[in-house]
Amino acid sequence: MSDAAASALVIAAGAAAAGFAQGLTGFAFSIVALSFWAWALPPQTAAPLAVFGALLGQIASLASFRGGFEWGRILPLVVGGCLGVPLGVFFLYNADPRGFRLVVGVLLTGYCLFALVVRDPGVVTRGGRPLDAVFGLIGGVLGGFGGMAGFMPAVWTQLRGWQRDLRRATLQAYNISMHLLTIGLYFGSGTLKHADLSQFLIVAPAMLIPSVIGARVYQRFSDRSFSQAVMVALLFSGLALIVGATRAPR
Repeated sequence: MSDAAASALVIAAGAAAAGFAQGLTGFAFSIVALSFWAWALPPQTAAPLAVFGALLGQIASLASFRGGFEWGRILPLVVGGCLGVPLGVFFLYNADPRGFRLVVGVLLTGYCLFALVVRDPGVVTRGGRPLDAVFGLIGGVLGGFGGMAGFMPAVWTQLRGWQRDLRRATLQAYNISMHLLTIGLYFGSGTLKHADLSQFLIVAPAMLIPSVIGARVYQRFSDRSFSQAVMVALLFSGLALIVGATRAPR
């Protein structure tokens, strides 16, 4: 198998797995896709593909979830995220991508293990909207770095005790905003030139059907089951990011 064919296969496999994860959880495309692409593609190529696929999946599943939007709660996260995305794009050029993925993977894995073992972690009521904005900013940084905007708001909205539909609507509105801004900054900074058009054309069909399937599976989940599914998806994503970071060449 040629290098081009192997690369195309990895891109398609990562997009399909990530599409299903995003359809189910509402945010996990990039972190799942990057777990496949971390050692197969350079970061400057993988990041635009991850953001593109995540945005496409969000738009494709949006029609299925019209309710649950509470803009008073969503806007602080979005405002914070808009401040964080430019920092993430900056880090993509100047930080160590391998070390960054390793840190993110360790944080994800540690939190998810805690959340799955501790049945009642409690609800955070302090901090109000400013603290919401801080977590939105962190998500924005991760989004600018590689489309991983959604996992920090996903964790935070669970700790806030928000109900399933509100969490899902919040993640969709937040992620669409972050991905649009990220793609705009990638275009302006020249990052998009690192990815070939043919790679985008692989991602789109590979992820769309799995994304729709994941969205339909979501409808069958209770609040508790949904939270557990989110944590399991994040756990595997965190482990995969750790593996990808440790296997990536220095």
